[in-house]
Amino acid sequence: MSVNVGAIQPAEWAGRKGKTAIDKRPVAEAKIGKLGLAGDEISDLEHHGGEYQAVYAYAVEDLAFWSAELGRTLEPGNAGENLSVSGVDTQALVIGQRLRVGGAVLRATAPRVPCQVFAGFWDVRGLVKKFTVVGRTGAYFAVEEEGEVRAGDAIETLSTPEHGVTIADVFDFVGRNSRERVPTLLPALADLPPKVQGWVREYA
Repeated sequence: MSVNVGAIQPAEWAGRKGKTAIDKRPVAEAKIGKLGLAGDEISDLEHHGGEYQAVYAYAVEDLAFWSAELGRTLEPGNAGENLSVSGVDTQALVIGQRLRVGGAVLRATAPRVPCQVFAGFWDVRGLVKKFTVVGRTGAYFAVEEEGEVRAGDAIETLSTPEHGVTIADVFDFVGRNSRERVPTLLPALADLPPKVQGWVREYA
C-alpha cells in the first residue's frame, strides 16, 4: 500500500542518542538493497538494521486497530515501517517464508520488539506494555534478491518452511520472555537471526 523511508532527525524523546529515523514518509518507489531501502536512514545501528532487519513491514489493518485504540489516525509509515501492506497477517508469517514484493524477494526473519523510542514517537505512555500485550508486531525481513518496489505491488509467497514457526511464536519468546516456547522454536533454528538462535540455544 505504501513504500516508506526516513531520515535521521533530532528528537528529545529518542533516548540517549537523541536522534532517530523512525518517522518514515511515503515515496513513489525505492530500490530494496541487501541492507534496506535506498534513501532510508538508520540512527541506532546497534538495535536496528543489518542483514536480518533490512526491511520492516506493518499491516494497514494493524494501523487501523491502533488508530481506533488511540483515538487518532495513523498513516502509512507511522509504525516506522518501510512497507505498509494490506491483506497480509504479518504475525502469521512463518520464519524463513519467502515473499516476492515487486521486484524484490524477502525472507521473514523476526518480529519487531517495541522500545521507548517507539513509545516516544507515538507519545503514548505505557505503549511498550500495550504493544507487547496486543502482539501486532509487524515483521522484519532479510533481502534475498534486490529490486524495485512501489505502492500497489503484489505480494506473492514463493516458499514456506515446513516447521511452521511464526513471527508470533518468536515474539512470545523474545518479546514476552516465554521460555516455554523454546521447544517450539527449535525446528526453526536455522531460519532465525543469529542473535535469536543464541538465545534459543541458551534456554534449550
